[in-house]
Amino acid sequence: MTIIGPCTYLAATVTDDDQTLTSPMPSLAPDAAPWLCLTIQWHPEPQRIGQQCFGPAGEGTLALNRFLPLFQSPGEAGAGLGHRCVSRSPLQLQRASDGSVTVCAPDSRMAVRIDGVPLDGSRRLTADQVRRGAVLELGGLVVLCLHWMRALPAPVQVPAMLGVGSAALALRAQILQAARTDFPVLLLGETGTGKEVAARAIHAAGARRDKPWVAVNMAAMNEALAAAELFGAARGAYTGAQTARPGLFAEAADGTLFLDEIGDTPPTVQPMLLRVLESGEYRPLGGQGTLQSRARLIAATDRNLAERGFNQALLRRMEAFVIHLPPLRERREDIGVLVLSVLREWAAAHGGWPALPAALVAAMCRHDWPGNVRQLLHTVRRALVALDGRGAGNAAEAGVAGIWTLPDLPASVSPAAQAPEEAAPPGAPAAEGLAT
Repeated sequence: MTIIGPCTYLAATVTDDDQTLTSPMPSLAPDAAPWLCLTIQWHPEPQRIGQQCFGPAGEGTLALNRFLPLFQSPGEAGAGLGHRCVSRSPLQLQRASDGSVTVCAPDSRMAVRIDGVPLDGSRRLTADQVRRGAVLELGGLVVLCLHWMRALPAPVQVPAMLGVGSAALALRAQILQAARTDFPVLLLGETGTGKEVAARAIHAAGARRDKPWVAVNMAAMNEALAAAELFGAARGAYTGAQTARPGLFAEAADGTLFLDEIGDTPPTVQPMLLRVLESGEYRPLGGQGTLQSRARLIAATDRNLAERGFNQALLRRMEAFVIHLPPLRERREDIGVLVLSVLREWAAAHGGWPALPAALVAAMCRHDWPGNVRQLLHTVRRALVALDGRGAGNAAEAGVAGIWTLPDLPASVSPAAQAPEEAAPPGAPAAEGLAT
């Protein structure tokens, strides 16, 4: 079994009771992108989720079976998929010069599904289908995502921003770049993509990490009192102002002020924010003098500020450092590690490792998630509540209400008439003889 392509190889040996195989492991050059990549989305051993293997950067064939290729996380030893639900006979992934990938079924009884459709013989995936992420189910227990990778994996330095794909790597790199500066930062992305998480990560990674963090949702701010909320007010500055109030800029001091939903800032307040960005000065409502702001500003929005009558001078100032957060449908390869984060959260709270049906995880990987990461995480939590401690296999076979009909999963992604095997908790023995 070989991987053919413009890669150099390191020899590794994989031993099984039946045979010993040598695995070529690519040592990838930084300019060889995009590489064909397989990322584990679900595995009976949860610690394997998020591990990756790389195929050729050009034409070539990747042979996938129980032993090869080796999947690994940065800095860790590699291992084959290993589970007996995966056939010894290889599944072939043939990359053509136009970027298409033809998947050829193995010579075995292992069930293979690609994007929910059983594989019979072979199937050609276009380069665009691979770009969107193709979901492969092997033997009913292992789920992989086939996608392009445009950056080498690296140890996670921004733990709050989960993900293993190119988009997640680029996002973490931008967060670290922003953290090294004091520039205003504008975070752009659809609802649920994690803009506040990114803002907190910038604050935590920067020199102001031990200084105040102050966050405000501009959409929830009373328009009449917005200026007082942000810049403070002198006593008697408005009806009901019995005492002076410092305002959020003063509260942030030399820390970070996060303005969420910046697009909903009242028009009367936008020039005041512009003045702070231009001069560092602001005047409390009803005050007699100006104060100096030392706070670092981070703002976020899911709207196109250029098309909403937003103060364009303010927008230009906020654009000193812009970070675009990609929607989850463009980073499908990260869904497995996001699901795993909820399972770990559940295990820590309830003292037992939960099990999800592999077919349900595959359905989640195929879904486009208009509510992005937030919607996915809420859906996984509701699925765990619906399972209510039952084993994944038993729950599926019994048709537990709520498992396959969660409101965020339309019928088109529900795995019809499937009763997947139960995933074993960490340390449990693997099932025997599921594929040959």
